[in-house]
Amino acid sequence: MSPAIEFDLTTPELEFTASGDALVSRTVHPSGVRILTEEVPGALSASIGFWIAVGSRDEDQVAYGSTHFLEHLLFKGTSKRTALDIAIAFDEVGGEHNAMTAKEHTCYYAKVQDHDLGMAIDVLADMVADSVLDATEFDIERTVILEELAMADDDPSDVAHERIMETVLGDHVLGRPIGGNPATIKAATRESVSAHYQRYYQPHELVVTAAGGLKHAQVVARVLAGLEASGWNLSKNATPAARRSKEPATLTSVATGLTVMRPLEQAVVALATPGLRASDEMRHAFGVMSQILGGGMSSRLFQEIREKRGLAYSVYAFGSSYADAGLFGMAAGTSPGSATEVAQVMKQELLTLAESGITAEELSRTKGNVAGGSALALENSDARMIRLGRAELTTGEFLDRDEGLARLSEVDRGAVQTIAQQLAREPLSAVVVGAVAEGVAESLAHDPRVTAGG
Repeated sequence: MSPAIEFDLTTPELEFTASGDALVSRTVHPSGVRILTEEVPGALSASIGFWIAVGSRDEDQVAYGSTHFLEHLLFKGTSKRTALDIAIAFDEVGGEHNAMTAKEHTCYYAKVQDHDLGMAIDVLADMVADSVLDATEFDIERTVILEELAMADDDPSDVAHERIMETVLGDHVLGRPIGGNPATIKAATRESVSAHYQRYYQPHELVVTAAGGLKHAQVVARVLAGLEASGWNLSKNATPAARRSKEPATLTSVATGLTVMRPLEQAVVALATPGLRASDEMRHAFGVMSQILGGGMSSRLFQEIREKRGLAYSVYAFGSSYADAGLFGMAAGTSPGSATEVAQVMKQELLTLAESGITAEELSRTKGNVAGGSALALENSDARMIRLGRAELTTGEFLDRDEGLARLSEVDRGAVQTIAQQLAREPLSAVVVGAVAEGVAESLAHDPRVTAGG
């Protein structure tokens, strides 16, 4: 196969063989619905996802958190199925079903035995196309979501990650929390959430991806039949919704510190800078750099902070990449008295990597780690289904495992150091959650700190 397969929005049918003899097929229906499958030889299970490219960043006309609110409501019943009917359909076959709301998409998904895939398609299609958004259920689910937000607010790690996103991305819509906050959820109305549903849950916005033991033609037929049975008119021609612009966002990020005082036994420290977009050509080098810095037990952060100093049980690097912006960060849980020291070590490890680069042994070890992780992930039909969804919605191209490994092999020590230098020149923000001294995070935030690499 060619290095990368382009998923343009006008080609009605596409089929090719991926690594491991998996057959990837793609249909763009005249209604705008896109259906992608990956038939995996010998698979006895299948994963299916119904994707809508609307996330928390798209809530300018509704209360923040409405996309997540809507995700909850789609499990509460349709014209033909009650919430209990939906639950029983999967429970009685030992299947899994759930949903995820992200900043740029929402996905309703299931994993079942291959012979139960038709049922899963029928139920998910019904949920997406014919949710009743019952008024009583709306008020009940509002309470459930408020409890979910309260649970997250009791988790210092969740608090740190939410606050560091807000701190680094500032006024950009990506900085908003996915679930909203208690005030916005209390302010949400059924009418506005219903309007949000009617606006985005349309054929030209829908992407369906499936992977595992399946046949493409059968999946396409079942998806289209399920959507029509639930009230969607697929006879009207439409162009699939355009993908998001990849033009870099203009961020007004400045080094900011935020201390969240909580009576906890441990403090969570998070440091972060603006990062890479999802389509950035340097994303493979970024993945290697992040792994070396804080991706495993042999990483620099783990070795320095946990193994040598014994200051933390959990310490790691993380990243989030979106169409027009991204974030890179480091985090650890430690005793309140050690928060400043841990943060200083994390900063120093990033600086050292930027100034001195990495060793040949680190590069070789990390490439092996990433390659192995990729191979193991694709043993799971969930991962293949999600890969198809992200390829269709985000990048517009399918990157097979073999081509991914080829691009990984091209990453050299210079590219990794260049990424570290780029990040080290960005404003570094800090969030500390715990029983720490007032203003400790503010003292850790810094403006660009090195000029290595120009």
